[in-house]
Amino acid sequence: MKNVPTLALTLSALAGLAGCQSTGPGNSAFKTNKKALPAMEQVALAARECWFRSNDADFRPYRMAPELNSFSGRPRILVVPKRDPNGKPLAVIEAHGDPATVDAYGPLMDQSIGARINSDLKRWTGNSSSCA
Repeated sequence: MKNVPTLALTLSALAGLAGCQSTGPGNSAFKTNKKALPAMEQVALAARECWFRSNDADFRPYRMAPELNSFSGRPRILVVPKRDPNGKPLAVIEAHGDPATVDAYGPLMDQSIGARINSDLKRWTGNSSSCA
């Protein structure tokens, strides 16, 4: 029974991740011609510049939490509340595969900002890093 705490933590983590996935129409997936890590590096750099460093009004209440060093092969960035950076992610953008598919899901994707996220991701996964 030594593994019971580990199993409980694993199940808790999986439940938390499932809780941030959205089943609404805002979920998106974009194909790219890059591997997962280079694709997410490009997305993370563009998101940092275009959403957060530019002081964009749509993203002022949020901050980015990059998790690019992933042992699961799914590098990702999280969009979290600015006032609660350790809180539940409001959007998850992650890549997997070779060539990669970049997925975006979470509660923000079902809001008006989700359309903005999708249009930016479509551009950034298409090898452009422009903000508009």
